[in-house]
Amino acid sequence: MKYQFSIGEMSKIHNIPIGTLRYYEQIGLFRPSKVNLDSGYRYYSTEQFELLNTINYLKYLGLSLKTIKHHIESGDEQDLLRLLREQQAVNIQKIERMSLMKNRFEKRIQEIEEALQVKAVGQVFIKRLPSRRTLCIRQKINNRPELEILLKELEKKSFKSSSIFVGMVGLTISQSALENRIFGEYNAIFILPEEHVDHNPFVEVIEEGEYACIYYREDFCQSTKYYHQLMDYIQEYDYVIIGDAVERVIIDNLVTKSKDKHLTEIQIPIKKANN
Repeated sequence: MKYQFSIGEMSKIHNIPIGTLRYYEQIGLFRPSKVNLDSGYRYYSTEQFELLNTINYLKYLGLSLKTIKHHIESGDEQDLLRLLREQQAVNIQKIERMSLMKNRFEKRIQEIEEALQVKAVGQVFIKRLPSRRTLCIRQKINNRPELEILLKELEKKSFKSSSIFVGMVGLTISQSALENRIFGEYNAIFILPEEHVDHNPFVEVIEEGEYACIYYREDFCQSTKYYHQLMDYIQEYDYVIIGDAVERVIIDNLVTKSKDKHLTEIQIPIKKANN
């Protein structure tokens, strides 16, 4: 033995809490090289530094203490390679999940920032929108309680977490209801998933095309007058409706308590009557 170090000295040298070293000893992962039977003092040697460095390194990579102990006891290089490959796969999955979360944050931040800057509230405008994949349940919705119950049903059936849905829930009104100016009855609820969704029976696509749109800052139950405004505009400028209306709350109480900053958008797919 070249040098001896007390548990306190070992703790300072390796920046490891004394309690952690005691726990390592307790589980048989890293024991002192010498214990004074009279005083109970524990001593470690410089030869043990490499072992402790290895434990710290494997722990940093995400391996459990149980797994690290198994490897140290086996001393099998093939076993270590297997463990490293398995942990690499786990970390790749974590990186992919974090990348997905990063994209979600960026998209939501951008949308909220843009929504807070919207000036043309209560004014009809035309914009072209890309196709959008949704998770959708088609069922009549007449009030807020029905909406919330159906949303939970969609959440369960599509195996999604409600935490994903903040600001990503929408409703539709059928084309026939629009043409008859019946605006109080929604015919479907949908979610705009924040990642691509395949092989799900609830996937529906909102088609690419031109939409007559309007923003408003009132509760969604106050939307009727804005539907009338959109329908008047569509008729006045010689458009025809070619699909269901889409209505989505972008900013609500979950974003801000300031009701004057709440924002909902209605989109109605259209084309020129002579096209």
